[in-house]
Amino acid sequence: MPISRIRLPEGELTFSRLAWGMGSLPMTTTVQDMDTMLGALLDIGITTVDNAENYGGYTREELLGKALALAPGRRSKLQLVTKCGCVGETPLYPTYRMYHYDTSREHILAAAENSLRCFGTDRIDVLLLHRPDPLMNADEVAEAFVRLRDAGKVLHFGVSNFLPSQISLLASRLPFPLVANEFQFSVMHPDPLQDGSLEECQRSGCLPLAWGPLGRGALYTGTDERAVRVRSELETVAGELGAGSIGQVALAWLLRHPARVVPILGTGFPSELHGMEASEHLKMDRQQWYRILNASLGYGLP
Repeated sequence: MPISRIRLPEGELTFSRLAWGMGSLPMTTTVQDMDTMLGALLDIGITTVDNAENYGGYTREELLGKALALAPGRRSKLQLVTKCGCVGETPLYPTYRMYHYDTSREHILAAAENSLRCFGTDRIDVLLLHRPDPLMNADEVAEAFVRLRDAGKVLHFGVSNFLPSQISLLASRLPFPLVANEFQFSVMHPDPLQDGSLEECQRSGCLPLAWGPLGRGALYTGTDERAVRVRSELETVAGELGAGSIGQVALAWLLRHPARVVPILGTGFPSELHGMEASEHLKMDRQQWYRILNASLGYGLP
């Protein structure tokens, strides 16, 4: 069955129920590799691609753009998400001498222009602030966002790794809603269940984009007590549901949450995508969901 689509809280833009992220791509990835990956993604219905200005040492946006140029028709089928604000030494910004955060108006505008150039496109579908910046001036950020939106260069905006209070501050300055918050969330990292992030997404309609949805590989190779417990329970539930892999079950666990979580797969190999689309169609019941949570926490509910 095809992957379904989910509408953002504003406008007509929709995301695929599973997304793909470029943060963990090997540095050896070629343009041809990217072309092959994009074809594999579209074959199973994954159309939402997550990137960032600093991924791969400021190389991943350009890599994607070169791959898109090989098949120009693909751009209209994809939703391009990228992030800005995490910066370090790079010829792009000669004044930067250390890794730090920059959410100034000037940097947001410059980063968006560079992303557009790298992608070879006239618009970014969603631009996110990569991480909370203690020096963030919400009025400056809002000014940059409004300017980019009015120019048609960025359609929608959101944040990444922000807590609810940080989202509320920025949202209070904007004349339009933030559409996404990207944060780490998996059965190996269930913190968003307790820090208010998912409640905030339900309140505002903001889509939660989950990076590291397979525990950054720990589900398969982790040897600590938590990983062993979780893997065992996932295997049990996989048998009950007739799932093809524990990865499918781990994704189904995220998709079961009412906040409309969009897991971001981080693989660089098309073969590892095989079967992941089936996760959406696993009928995990409430007790199975809680058994997996208990395995992650290491204790039962109070």
